Amino acid sequence: MEAEVSPTFGSPFVKMAALKGLLVPHILPEHCYDELFLSFNFLHIPCLKILISKGLGFGIVAGSLMVKLPQIIKILRAKSAEGLSFHSILLELLAITGTMAYSISKTFPFSAWGEALFLMIQTVAIGFLVQYFGGHTGRGVSFLVAYFGVLALLLSSLTPAGVVTALQASNMPAVVISRLLQAATNYRNGHTGQLSAVTVFLLFAGSLARIFTSIQETGDPLMALTYVVSSACNGVITGQLVYYWNVPLDKRKKE
Repeated sequence: MEAEVSPTFGSPFVKMAALKGLLVPHILPEHCYDELFLSFNFLHIPCLKILISKGLGFGIVAGSLMVKLPQIIKILRAKSAEGLSFHSILLELLAITGTMAYSISKTFPFSAWGEALFLMIQTVAIGFLVQYFGGHTGRGVSFLVAYFGVLALLLSSLTPAGVVTALQASNMPAVVISRLLQAATNYRNGHTGQLSAVTVFLLFAGSLARIFTSIQETGDPLMALTYVVSSACNGVITGQLVYYWNVPLDKRKKE
């Protein structure tokens, strides 16, 4: 009687089982895994859209871990936050916080909004640095305490769902005003100061990709419209960065 041979580690059977465990159900429903990885039906459009959306979503979340780090490093190296508008940062933080609170309240998948968490942490750090290098350390500490106090309240059961929805709806004017303030600061200075090109370009690319993923994963028109507006506004700042790219460093210092 022949002994039964069990699948060995590294065999195709084990590899496929491991792949399935990784993808199902967090990234793909089981029927989509079967279509794409067992039947090799790569033209199955509904499943392909889910795979692309999830891939983009997790890619954006992973990228958000470092999207504003170049900006933070640039500020720390220069020991200056010149050219950054604190009011613009506050409005951007309002928009990020609204998206995060709204997504949590609606139980959207983490891949659809996870970058808001990491962008929030980095934006708060930039806001503090703007105050710190502006000679207002006490004001910076007060900003941190006030923000995290409000955030805790928003995420608690004490805040009605209608308030969170209203906060998300306010994202569009907040994003527009935030970017206009930064654009006005850039125009007034004749340069983009300590704005990081890497951060600006990543934010623009991420907001464009989020239009697709928010439609695909949440089906929420408010979320999708927010990212459309955000992409347009980020495009303005990106355009300014390109326009002022060759402004001499000595001119920046003089101004």
